[in-house]
Amino acid sequence: MSDANVRIPEAARDRLAAVAAAEGLSLRAYLARLAETMLTPAERAERAEQARAALKKWNGYAPTASEEDDLDSELDRRLARMTAR
Repeated sequence: MSDANVRIPEAARDRLAAVAAAEGLSLRAYLARLAETMLTPAERAERAEQARAALKKWNGYAPTASEEDDLDSELDRRLARMTAR
């Protein structure tokens, strides 16, 4: 496996290195693990669609796009209220 160089601000590198060290990993190992566990936007969309299909099959739940928007807005409102505390 070949290595790649990534240029990031020094403060970001230092923070990532501190997080890695706290988990007993090298920065290289931490970044490799992070890359393996993160989902791309396409992967997230695919999983969301799978979840919607499973809910519809399980209990018939199939919100419209408008209902999803309303639910997203409500979740955003609640999260904003909790983070303001």
